[in-house]
Amino acid sequence: MKKLFSILLLIAALHSTAQDYKQFPMWNTSLSFEQRVNDVVSRLTLEEKVNQMLNAAPAIPRLGIIAYDWWNETLHGVARTPYKVTSYPQAIGMAATWDTTSLKLMAQYSATEGRAIHNKSIELNKTGDRYVGLTYWTPNINIFRDPRWGRGQETYGEDPFLTGKMGAAFVRGLQGNDPKYLHATACAKHFAVHSGPEPSRHSDNFNPTPYDLWDTYLPAFKELIVDANVAGVMCAYNAVNTQPCCASDLLMNDILRKQWKFTGYVTSDCWAIDDFFRYHKTHKDSTSSAIDAVIHGTDVECGRTVYLALIDAVKKGLIKESQLDISLRRLFLIRYKLGMFDPPAMVKYAQTPFSVLESDAHKAHALKMAQQSIVLLKNES
Repeated sequence: MKKLFSILLLIAALHSTAQDYKQFPMWNTSLSFEQRVNDVVSRLTLEEKVNQMLNAAPAIPRLGIIAYDWWNETLHGVARTPYKVTSYPQAIGMAATWDTTSLKLMAQYSATEGRAIHNKSIELNKTGDRYVGLTYWTPNINIFRDPRWGRGQETYGEDPFLTGKMGAAFVRGLQGNDPKYLHATACAKHFAVHSGPEPSRHSDNFNPTPYDLWDTYLPAFKELIVDANVAGVMCAYNAVNTQPCCASDLLMNDILRKQWKFTGYVTSDCWAIDDFFRYHKTHKDSTSSAIDAVIHGTDVECGRTVYLALIDAVKKGLIKESQLDISLRRLFLIRYKLGMFDPPAMVKYAQTPFSVLESDAHKAHALKMAQQSIVLLKNES
C-alpha cells in the first residue's frame, strides 16, 4: 500500500509539472514572439542550450518543447519524405523556364505539402525525425561554373542575375505572405564561393578577386537576404581567403550581419565545423572550432559532435553563455514564427490536411514546369 501511494504521488507530481509549464510567458500567445523567446531561453540549462544548437534538437519535456530536426530539403519538391509527394523538375530545369511566377507557385505548393507532412509528424509524435520539419535548406544559389560539379543540377545555373531572380521567387513562394506566421522557411546556400569540386570541398580554400566575389558569387545571396527576407543561410564547407566560411570575418561578420543586416539563423553545412580542425587545419581542436563558429554567428551545427564541446568551454570561461543566447534567440524565433508554440487553431498552415499530397493542382503544375523547361537548340553550323 505504501509503495502504491508513493507511485500515485509521483504520477501526480509529474502531471502537475506537465501543466505548470503552460503558465510560463513562453506559452502566452498574447505576448510578442520576442518576449516569449526571451522567456524560453532564460529557462534553459547550459546543457539544454547547447543541445538546442544541434540540427537534431531534443525534446525538453519540463518546458513542453517537442523534439525538432532542422534538417530538411525541398529542391524540387519535399525531399526524402516517407510519403508520396509531388516531384518537380530539378532546379537547373526549372531555371530553364525563366519563369519566376511558376517557380514561386512550385515553392508554395511544396510548402503546403511540407506542412501536411509536419502536421502528420506531430500527430504521430515523430517531430524529432529527419525530413519532417519546416526549415528547408533550399535553395542552392551557388553559381554553376564547372560542369564536372556533381551537384550543379541543384542550382539555377551560371548566371548570377537569373539565379538571384529565381532564388528570390522560390523564397517568397515557400515562406508565404502571412503577416504573422511563416508557411515554411527557406535557406540560402552555400555561403559562399562554393561550386565544387566535390572530392576536395572540405579542405578547399578560394581567393576570389573582389570583382568576382561581388559580381559573380554574392549577388544572388544579397538579393535573397536583403530583398526576399530569406529566413536562413547555410555557410559552406570551403574556406575563403584562408578562413573557413562558417568562421569568416568577411562573409559572416562584415557582409552578412553588418552590411546586409541579416537577422535570421545560420546553419553550418553538415559536419563543416569538423572541417576546421580535420581538413582546413585552421583550428587545433573541436573546442576552438565550436567557439569560433558561434562567435561568427553559426547558430546550428549540422552534426552532433563539435558543438557539444561548448558545454565545457562555457564552464571554463572560454566563451560566455550569453554568446550562446544570441544564437538561441534566433533559433527559437524561427520556431515561433512557424507557429510551433501556438495552438493549431491560431495557425492556418497548421490545419493543412494530408490530402494535399500529390493533389491534382500540384501534379498539373509539375507537368507544366517540365514542359516549360524544354529547350530546343538549333544547329546552324
